[in-house]
Amino acid sequence: MSDDLLRPALDKFAEGDLEGAVEMLDALRGQHRNEAAVHHTYAEFANMLNMDAQDDVIPGGKIMMAYKKAMQLDEENDEYIADFADFALECNRIPQAVKEFQRYATRLEMADIPYDDRLYNAARNLVDRIEVVDPERTSDISQPWLKQALLWSIGGLGFSAEDVKGILEDA
Repeated sequence: MSDDLLRPALDKFAEGDLEGAVEMLDALRGQHRNEAAVHHTYAEFANMLNMDAQDDVIPGGKIMMAYKKAMQLDEENDEYIADFADFALECNRIPQAVKEFQRYATRLEMADIPYDDRLYNAARNLVDRIEVVDPERTSDISQPWLKQALLWSIGGLGFSAEDVKGILEDA
């Protein structure tokens, strides 16, 4: 059902009218409050609109609430979790981003899926954000985030922490 609901907005986006697509999706959110895909697509497109404009055309809080609503309605959708975590990181909400990426990583682990590109990229983006708030990367707050970023990055390369310790000790 959500594909049929989203089609007009997706077509508008394909025509190059991102703002029109966001407006359509915002209206759909009011009419179809229980459709996770509508909320998620709105959040994604609204974030794109803000990035294109390099301004908050759509308030970040409204986008965040749309992501959260999508995750609430479809708790099993890993894409929604990862997209929300990416958005939180873009907004410098580092603790929330780390928490959601950890949840995403746990879900991957439960599904017996190794680390993926999302976590590998999250590690790099997390370190970039940490350098903004803690250029020396030495604060007590930053240390657990750095450790998590390192674990995700080595996991993305296909190694475990123990593997890396062994390799580095032999070097």
